[in-house]
Amino acid sequence: MRICIIGTGYVGLCTGVGFADKGNKVTCVDVVSEKVDKINNGQAPIYEPGLGEKLMEALGNGSIRATTDLKEAIAETELCFISVPTPCKDDGSIELKYIRTVAESVGSVLKDLDRYYVVVVKSTVVPGTTEDVVLPLIEQASGKKVGDGFGLCMNPEFLREGYALNDFLNPDRIVIGEIEGRAGDVVREAYEGFENVPIMRTAIKTAEMIKYTANSLLATKISFSNEIGNICKRLGINVYDVMKGVGLDSRISGKFLRAGCGFGGSCFPKDVAAIVARARVAGIDPGLLQQVLDTNREQRGLMAEQLKARMPSLENRRVAILGLAFNPNTDDIRESPAIEIVGKLTKEGASVAAYDPRAMENMKKVFPDVEYAGDAKQALSGADACLIVTDWDEFKELSDEDFALMKGDVIIEGRKTLKPERVKKFEGICW
Repeated sequence: MRICIIGTGYVGLCTGVGFADKGNKVTCVDVVSEKVDKINNGQAPIYEPGLGEKLMEALGNGSIRATTDLKEAIAETELCFISVPTPCKDDGSIELKYIRTVAESVGSVLKDLDRYYVVVVKSTVVPGTTEDVVLPLIEQASGKKVGDGFGLCMNPEFLREGYALNDFLNPDRIVIGEIEGRAGDVVREAYEGFENVPIMRTAIKTAEMIKYTANSLLATKISFSNEIGNICKRLGINVYDVMKGVGLDSRISGKFLRAGCGFGGSCFPKDVAAIVARARVAGIDPGLLQQVLDTNREQRGLMAEQLKARMPSLENRRVAILGLAFNPNTDDIRESPAIEIVGKLTKEGASVAAYDPRAMENMKKVFPDVEYAGDAKQALSGADACLIVTDWDEFKELSDEDFALMKGDVIIEGRKTLKPERVKKFEGICW
């Protein structure tokens, strides 16, 4: 099929490259010309394993290109996926200014299009947004009615940053929310190359809610695991052994039961906060989901508190921070626990030496005055303490020989990354 992707962030670009890899002809649209130029030159503007290679391959066979011209992109395609950001406002609700702008722009283009065209919302939006916000904006700008001049669907994404391209190419399920079957059929055809994947076709609001429910449940498992981990630590129990036994229950599974320093990223914190805010507008008090957020917020600051308990004065103390991204295999620092941890340490007067394989350039925008090391050993050299915040594979190879570069001996683990057979003395945040 001929597919248009509007927005070239993690979701948009991975979706575009993924569809191109499946044999479709893809046109990516972005308002930032620098990103468009990078994509057309084979340079992915974000880091995601395998994305650069697949992008180059797609460019080579002519199955993908990028442009700033939305009108041209829609004119030469059969459907478009809206994949623009929906960031979190201060009150937890989602910011819709980007998706509003795109909906109006798409509608304006559709006004002069003399054929049926399908618009698909892939951005994460709270239930009701596609029908109550996107739909009227497109109808008003185009002068057409849904089901006649154009079709409208909602197709939520279930991508993990750091694994996004692989998740798109090998999905657990595909959810298509539709107003009328004709538009849903077009979206279903776009996924024709995905074999042995359950495809669920449902109402649009249901599709929107599936996304939020999935992320809220996963976030709940994490906060639950962290709370159990804090109890286990106080009782002298290894929470990882506990969760291994719990995860063997087929009703539960062991996924997302890894206790640590809390969740971050562009999805879990934003999505749980958004559904909490939406529930309150509907007159519901979502106490459990609010507690998930509160527990996570407290967990993110726990490593700094534990360090202060062992080192009451952090003034002029050198603290190595290994890992800045919220997850390994990404350069994304949005809602990363490292932001709160570094902030607390610098406020206490500590001298932070940070290292991350991919995320340092992004973190420099938040903390420009922090020392950024060339590798883990440089960060550890002369450090009074070390906090491990992200479980990059290269940190798993650290040994006592590497930590001998430190001046002190306080090592606090936030992700159970270190191997006991390689590092003899360290402490876990909640084990």
